[in-house]
Amino acid sequence: MSEEQNIQDEIQKPAEEQVEATEATAEEAVEGANEQTGDEALTSLLEAAQQEIADLKDQMLRVQAEMQNVRRRAEADVEKAHKFGVEKFANEMLSVADNLDRALAAAGDDEATKPLREGVEMTLTGFAAGLAKFKVETVDPMGETFNPELHQAMSMIESAEAAPNTVIAVMQKGYTLQGRLLRPAMVMVSKGAPQIDENA
Repeated sequence: MSEEQNIQDEIQKPAEEQVEATEATAEEAVEGANEQTGDEALTSLLEAAQQEIADLKDQMLRVQAEMQNVRRRAEADVEKAHKFGVEKFANEMLSVADNLDRALAAAGDDEATKPLREGVEMTLTGFAAGLAKFKVETVDPMGETFNPELHQAMSMIESAEAAPNTVIAVMQKGYTLQGRLLRPAMVMVSKGAPQIDENA
């Protein structure tokens, strides 16, 4: 006898045993029903059928609820993919915006560099407008109150001109995508005027 035949026999034996056990149980149930009066047998069969229907309805409701949950999760995943699909690309473009900002800062204010400065300004404006079309917004918090959700404090400096906890310098702009933070703005924050010791 081949090995394949042995495996097939091993699979068939438990199935045959289960069928025989089910048949024996069914025969016992029939014998038990025959021993009862006709009405009692019908009543017990009806109750069993009603219980089975109730179980199947409950099972169907659970499956429907699970399918609705799966559908909702899939819709949420698709929506996130549409909203944040450009996140990696946007992160790569941030270094371009930083370099344009640096070029603008290095250009100076003299007449010799004026055409260069204007060209970089136009490029930066167009670049920012392109990012804005894909909901990438700039976070430039100069003069605003420090917000730890959008800003990263690089240092705190005593300043008599600015209120405490105010951004007094932006070292690197931050960016958001659809309201989600891509990169925090790196800032310097005021901690208020220095305290004067009157007892000194």
